Amino acid sequence: MAIKKHIPNTITCCNLVSGCIAIAFAFSGNAKVAFGFIILGAIFDFFDGMSARLLHVSSPIGKELDSLADVITFGVAPSTILFSLLSVMDYPSFLEPLRTILPFSAYIMAAFSALRLAKFNLDERQSLGFIGLPTPANALFWGSLIIGGGQWIETSPSALFVLLGGIVASSWLMVAEIPMFALKFKEWGWKGNQVKYLFLLTCIPLLLIFGIASLAIIIAWYVLLSIIVRK
Repeated sequence: MAIKKHIPNTITCCNLVSGCIAIAFAFSGNAKVAFGFIILGAIFDFFDGMSARLLHVSSPIGKELDSLADVITFGVAPSTILFSLLSVMDYPSFLEPLRTILPFSAYIMAAFSALRLAKFNLDERQSLGFIGLPTPANALFWGSLIIGGGQWIETSPSALFVLLGGIVASSWLMVAEIPMFALKFKEWGWKGNQVKYLFLLTCIPLLLIFGIASLAIIIAWYVLLSIIVRK
């Protein structure tokens, strides 16, 4: 019994360690490996909550530890990938003097990730869905975009402005009062689950066609579908 109660927190710590390793690789410019560890962290993040529910050992400490791990893996790690990219990519001549400053704007996203997680811990409305973009989804979006859009980012003169605008947009989405559905099923019937099934069915061709870049497209589609359903 003593061992059982520590299993979920151990899995959460594996998430946190994955995030730390991702940050190390991100600083060295290895975005692909860093993204791989973010994905690994997301897997641990999925199973820590599941194990806590299955073993009936949920605790306030586990909830706080989970948020701390998520800040590292889904906040600081993707921000560091973006920081490293902004440090080496081409800048228009008029922005070249800001090369040493602009990359730090990536960490705005880390701050908003922490704010989003703090709000989530206190918001009782988010038991069956989300209010704002979840931090794991935001992290997967950026990792997929940067790796899948590598050639475009390297050659497009507008890439810098898209990335900077994306930082602002994703930071806002994480704390926005926009209801977003969760992929949780109380029952497997079509009725009441139409949006979830529609989303999952459309994800399949996107994965097959766009490969790693499909995650960014899928998460953008998830946000858009959530907004459409809200209306």
